[in-house]
Amino acid sequence: MSEKNEPAAASTERILVITRIFDAPRSLVFKAWTQPEHLAHWCCPRGFTTPFHQSDIRPGGAWRVCMRSPEGKDYWVRGFYREIVEPEQLVFTHTWEDAEGKPDHETLVTVSLTEHDGKTTQVFRQAIFKSVEDRDSHEGGWNESFDKLADYLVQVSRHGK
Repeated sequence: MSEKNEPAAASTERILVITRIFDAPRSLVFKAWTQPEHLAHWCCPRGFTTPFHQSDIRPGGAWRVCMRSPEGKDYWVRGFYREIVEPEQLVFTHTWEDAEGKPDHETLVTVSLTEHDGKTTQVFRQAIFKSVEDRDSHEGGWNESFDKLADYLVQVSRHGK
C-alpha cells in the first residue's frame, strides 16, 4: 500500500457500522429515536440510566444526555441534529464532554431506516473516531443500547404505544 492511501485506510478502520433488524414498523423505530419518552428507555448501555436527557429534534437543534453507570459515574454527551428525514434518516453529531463540560472529539452519526414486511432495518454509522480502540468501545455500548431498543420495541408494540 502506498503512503498516499494509508490515511484513507486508517480512517475507514475508525468508522463504526452496525446493522440491526427490528421487529417493528419503521415509524415506531423512528419515534424511538426522536421522542424523549422513548429515548429514555433504551439510549444507554445495559445497567446505565439517563438521569438527564434534553433534545430539540430539528435540523440545527441540540441534544444532551447524561448517562449514569451502575457505579454512579456520570458520562455526558451532546451534539446537534444536522438532518431529519422522517421516518427514514437522522444525522447528528456526537461529542463526549470532559469533566469540565468541554467538548472532546466529535463524530458524525447517521441512522438510516428501511422497512420490509413490517420489520425495520437500521443501519447505524458513526465516524470518524480518534482510534480503533475508541471505535470498539462505542461498538459495545451501541450494541447494548440496540439490544435494549429491540426489547423496548417489542414491549411498546404489545401495548400499542
